Formats: sequence, C-alpha cells, structure tokens
Amino acid sequence: MTQLGAPVFAADLARALEALETTRVDIPVIQPAEPFLDMAGEDLRRRIFLTESETGESLCLRPEFTIPVCRAHIAEGVATPRRYCYLGQVFRQRRDGANEFFQAGIEDLGEPDEARADARAVSDARAVVAEFAPGRALTITLGDQSVFEAVVAGLGLPAGWQKRLIHAFGNEQALRAMIARLASPGDTAAPDGAVAEFLASGDAQGLEAHIESVMEATGYSTHASRSPAEITARLMDKQALASTRLSARSLEALKAFLALDVALDHAAGALADFARDAGLDIAAAQSSFEARLNALSGRGEDLSQMHWRAAFGRPLDYYTGLVFEITAGEAGLVLAGGGRFDRLMALLGAQDPIPAVGFSLWLDRIETVRAGR
Repeated sequence: MTQLGAPVFAADLARALEALETTRVDIPVIQPAEPFLDMAGEDLRRRIFLTESETGESLCLRPEFTIPVCRAHIAEGVATPRRYCYLGQVFRQRRDGANEFFQAGIEDLGEPDEARADARAVSDARAVVAEFAPGRALTITLGDQSVFEAVVAGLGLPAGWQKRLIHAFGNEQALRAMIARLASPGDTAAPDGAVAEFLASGDAQGLEAHIESVMEATGYSTHASRSPAEITARLMDKQALASTRLSARSLEALKAFLALDVALDHAAGALADFARDAGLDIAAAQSSFEARLNALSGRGEDLSQMHWRAAFGRPLDYYTGLVFEITAGEAGLVLAGGGRFDRLMALLGAQDPIPAVGFSLWLDRIETVRAGR
C-alpha cells in the first residue's frame, strides 16, 4: 500500500527495489537518539528532532535509515550476506523543502567481495533513478575516503592531524582551512610557566607529575574530570598539532590530489600518475580502487559517463571507502547518494566485522524532476 503523503510512484519504486535481490524491512519512526548523535556526523546531528521517553531516554524521529537498518540486522542475528530495502518517511530540519519526506534505498551487508558490492550499489542506484526519472541528464560523481586516508597517511602527518583531515573529508571549506594552517600555522596561545617548559622539552612524565601535584594541592578531584595522564596526553597532542607544518613538497602533493577531477574511465591512470609524481606508496588503496572500476565495467556501466573527484565526500561520519551521488540538472539536485560504511556495524555492536555498502533515494526530489520542475 502507498503510504499517506508518499509520491504516486512510491509503490512501484518499492517493488523495483525488492526485485533487486533484497528483503523489505520496516523500521520504527521513533529511534534511540544516541547512535545518530555519536556516529552520523555534525551535519545530521544538528538537524535531528529530539525528544525523551518517560524514563529520560533520549529519542528522536528517524532521521535516516542506514543506522536503524544495521541495528535491526544485528538484533535479529541473521546470517550475511543480506540485502535490505526500505521505503518510509525521515525527519530532518531542512532549509529548503519539508522537514519530513520520503526516502527509499538498499543496504548491502556482509558481501565479502567489496568491489562487487560497491559496483552493484552504484549500478542499482543509477538504474532505479533512470527508471523513475526517465529522460533526465544525470551526473554520477564518485569519491573514495579510503584513498584519501592512504594519501594523508603517506604524507607522514601526526595521528591527530590525520584524524582531523579525515573527519573533514567532503567538507572542502574545512579542508582548505586545515591545509592553510598546515602550510603556515598561526600563533596559538601557549601555556605559561612550568607547563610550557615541560611541553617545550617534550617531558611527558614531568608534565604528568606536575599536573598531579597541582590537582592535589588545589583539592581538584580526578573523579570529576580527566586524570593527569589524560590531561598530559591532550596537551602534548595539542602541542604537536600546533607545531606541525607540511613541507612544501607534501603540501603540493595534498593539493594536487584534492584537485583530481576526471571521468571515471581515466581515474585509475590519474591516481597512478599522482602517486608516482608524489612519491607515495598507496598501492593497497589503488588496488581496491581499480577493482571497483573493473567491477563497474563488468556490470556494463559506461565509466566515461561517470566522474571521480578526489575531494568528493558525503557529510556522514560513518563512511569508510566509496562515496557517490547522483544529481540531475544544472542545479545539481541530489536524487541518490550512498557509500561504504564498514566500521559502522562493529560500532553498533556486531560481534564480527561486517562489510557494508548502500544508497538512499530522495523521493521528493525525484518527484520534482519527474514533474519537470
């Protein structure tokens, strides 16, 4: 049955998804808020509609489907691989459009051949969008967070900076600001006195002992705050981040990577040329990247009609590898988007690692495109 308020094509779309070797799953509208607040990313966190249960549990209206579908799979304890499809309302604060709208999609859990699963996700999303928005010029853009992570690791940055850059992947403004800071860090306020001396000398043990003595002298309880060891680690990490500078060569390599923007049939060559010119060993990431391209070609997809942009990401923290979007028109209206989220299942409580990839469809936007608006 078509749900109240759903586009007229929703029932047909649901049947099309079920025909793609999937099992339809229904997800409650009221969800525990904690998984979304912890794992979904700032862009989604600030748009969630929150409430509380009578017992004080933090709840929310369902803002997306990936996390609850994965939680339901773990709770049921069923075997993998398994593909789920869904269709229903999600609730987010949006600047443009309604705050409640319909999404549909597929989550592919446990497929060991990651290249095959990635290619199937992109291919299925393209086929469904083409079927329900026929005759529209579509732009398909791919990115790869795992390739970006390999490049950042190869530059030899401290772990703290690697985490910051990876967290900002897909937010090009934030990345530009971080790169500018790495190129020429500005003055940062430094602690005075003994703390500054310990930091300057790199004496972590001395700094920890000093912090502990100060806390004891002032009667400050470690139970109410971080321990001296935690405070020391935080200060040392902050000092390392503030003093880190990228060499001119590394800075140019990072900029060159983020500037890569080519048709997908030229992507493997562009990535190989970059790695060679930058002197970076990212062979493992390249191998996975090329395997996905081969899998897409094996499904009959025309790589010349897709695009790889090295700086492209999506604003959800749980992505780990492939990310992609399908847009329509000059305005770039996003009709579908998805990617790989291998770490999410373990974070949600799965006992064993479960590879995962999926995509979502925005039905209100597809309806707009169908109507020619």
